[in-house]
Amino acid sequence: MKWIAFSFFLLFNLNAFGQNIEEKWVLKWNQERNISNDDFFLGLSQSADYVAIATPISILTAGFIKQDDYLKQKGLQSGIAVLGTYGIGYILKKTIKRERPFSQLEGINPIQYKDGFSMPSGSTSVAFASATSLTVTFPKWYVAVPAFGYAGAVGYARIRSGEHYPSDVLLGAVLGAGSVWVSGKLMKLINK
Repeated sequence: MKWIAFSFFLLFNLNAFGQNIEEKWVLKWNQERNISNDDFFLGLSQSADYVAIATPISILTAGFIKQDDYLKQKGLQSGIAVLGTYGIGYILKKTIKRERPFSQLEGINPIQYKDGFSMPSGSTSVAFASATSLTVTFPKWYVAVPAFGYAGAVGYARIRSGEHYPSDVLLGAVLGAGSVWVSGKLMKLINK
């Protein structure tokens, strides 16, 4: 019984400690940002939905143009992953119900006030779903580096804007990348 009580005490304190670090990061990145770059970072974070939709469509289109079954399958896998990312992300936001940093922390100057909850970061999750889909389809360093660089920049932009905590972005990255893995498993089952 003592170990259970100690575990809950430790878990509570680690969570409070972690939250404190996250609050410091969000405040630092938001307050020390160069506001002349706000439009760039806002555009970057808003581009994630467009990139997420364009990725499977582009891969599928290339597959049909080239009559390449591999690209067709990877395009379908990417589409399933993006749809799954949107769906699971929505469910998690409604279940976790974490408030956004700008509504909880004093001193945050958000680039925009976005409705809804914070965890996970939807923009980050679909950016990582796109990056992972592209890297799985074209497993070359010169595809992976810019794709994941873009996805990481989207995550940074979401924290910098005061709309997400780092753990929101981290969960979004795991959700996006994981959805590609799950959709790959589903494609293998469908093809059997």
